[in-house]
Amino acid sequence: MLVIVAPGQGAQTPGFLTPWLADPVFRQRFEWLSTVAGIDLVEHGTNSDAETIRATEIAQPLLVATGLVAALELFPHPADAFGRVGAVAGHSVGELTAAAGARAITAEQAMVLVRERGQAMAKAAAATPTGMTAVLGGDRDEVLAAIAKHGLTAANDNGPGQIVAAGTMEQLAAFAEEPPAKARLRPLAVAGAFHTEHMSPAVDHVKHLARAVSTHDPRTLVISNRDGEIVHDGPEVLKRIVGQIAQPVRWDLCMDTMRDLGVTGILEMPPAGTLTGIAKRALKGVETFALTTPDQLDDARAFVEKHGDPSPVDSTPTWRLIVSPIKGTWHVDAQAATAESLGMNASLGAVASLRDRTPVLAPHGGTVVEWLVEDGDLVSPGQPLVRLHPSVA
Repeated sequence: MLVIVAPGQGAQTPGFLTPWLADPVFRQRFEWLSTVAGIDLVEHGTNSDAETIRATEIAQPLLVATGLVAALELFPHPADAFGRVGAVAGHSVGELTAAAGARAITAEQAMVLVRERGQAMAKAAAATPTGMTAVLGGDRDEVLAAIAKHGLTAANDNGPGQIVAAGTMEQLAAFAEEPPAKARLRPLAVAGAFHTEHMSPAVDHVKHLARAVSTHDPRTLVISNRDGEIVHDGPEVLKRIVGQIAQPVRWDLCMDTMRDLGVTGILEMPPAGTLTGIAKRALKGVETFALTTPDQLDDARAFVEKHGDPSPVDSTPTWRLIVSPIKGTWHVDAQAATAESLGMNASLGAVASLRDRTPVLAPHGGTVVEWLVEDGDLVSPGQPLVRLHPSVA
């Protein structure tokens, strides 16, 4: 199975777009998304210095636009992707790239949202001096305990040996004076404590705008930063992306889900390297491909052919699939099993794992076309559970 991932803020470097923009088609598409965002992303991707592109309001649109246009280079006929890509995931702002790639939202919607997200997060960061520090190595439990002791948030949990602490500069200074045993601390050059409560004002702003955004159920599986769950409901995909501005990124759980899916290959969209580097340490035996320059496109397409496998999602306009959010045991709701029709957000049942029990709802309601699993069956993330004829389009 192939999973395509999109990096988050910090992956950009000065001039990284220069070779891509030599292609006139790439340049035209990129200029279009720059126009939608109202930012000269061509200038920032070629001539702007590291300090300029580090700014949140520039870095975030730059990353999303790059990922979206590069995806069209990788898949010149976009519909072809859905027959090859098993799942998508994005780290932090990369979730907008992933959502647009899965067709839950349009590229233009993604660019407006990321513009507003970046500006709102920059404004929230300016309100209070905050920051982030990477904690490398150390015992996981001891690291988390030390972060909590100083009132910090584990804003990014990127898997074994890589957790990012975030909070006020005073909290981070105290943390640096009393670091966890056998851990190295590396302050990050970011504007503020992203994915913490300090970003709540940005959530409020983007949430208000997102109410006007029309969504579609994604065409392939989307792995959520919140908890690593598979999300296959358009409004829920967008809701989670907005809320994640002020909630920790659980990339460790996203990788757990990739493992549960049986991923064999992970391809990272440009500017690539960060997420494939993490995967090499955490997902032993899984092949990775970091797409950084256009001269790699032929090799990237060969990688897609090697690992590509159709997504289990095959929705049509006449019915909707409800899929399992996690790996576990399926428990059908007794009322849903016998009901002739279901209301909006009616309970279909739950998937129980060793970690949690996750409810499964019918967001659009409707009538059951076909149950695809039985009570007590073991299910995997993204496995179709039931086909519904929706009562709401």
